Amino acid sequence: ALSWCFSGGRIRSELEPPLEIQGGLEAGGRAVAMEERYEALKELGTGNFGVARLVRDKRTKELVAVKYIERGKKIDENVQREIINHRSLRHPNIIRFKEVCVTPTHLAIVMEYAAGGELFERICTAGRFSEDEARYFFQQLLSGVSYCHSMEICHRDLKLENTLLDGSPTPRVKICDFGYSK
Repeated sequence: ALSWCFSGGRIRSELEPPLEIQGGLEAGGRAVAMEERYEALKELGTGNFGVARLVRDKRTKELVAVKYIERGKKIDENVQREIINHRSLRHPNIIRFKEVCVTPTHLAIVMEYAAGGELFERICTAGRFSEDEARYFFQQLLSGVSYCHSMEICHRDLKLENTLLDGSPTPRVKICDFGYSK
C-alpha cells in the first residue's frame, strides 16, 4: 500500500503524494513511504480516534508517537482541523507535531514521544502530590494553555489523560490530543 509523509500542505484523498510536501522527503525529493521511514515498536494506547503506537525513525533512530486515524471523508475533514491547529504550536509544554503520513486507509499524525506517560497514571501511582509538586505541574499546564489561547486555539478536551510527561528526571508537562480543538 502506498503512503506519503509530509509536514506541510493540505491533506488530499488521492493516493498520489500531496502537491505541497515539505517533510517526509528523501534527499532526492522523493516522498518517503511510512513503512520505509518508521519501525513500529509497540502500541501506546487506543481511543475513539484509533490507536497510538511508538515507532522509531529508521534514519535518525528517534522515538516518536504516531496516532493512526481511520480515513473517511468526514474523518479527514475533522482531523484536518486538529492537524492545522497542532502543527502551528511551538511551546515546551505542548507535544511537538512532526508530520502527517497518509495511507489509503489511515491518517497518521507523527509527534514527539513523551516517555513519562500520562499525568493521570503518575497521580494514580503516587496516590497524591505534595503542594510543591502539584504547583510545579499546574504552572506548566497553565503555561501551555495560555500559549494555546495566545495563538487563538482552544484545546476543548483538557484532562489528565491528555497531559503527558517527558521522560526527564524532573518531568515536563506536555499537552497532547488536539482532536477537539478550535
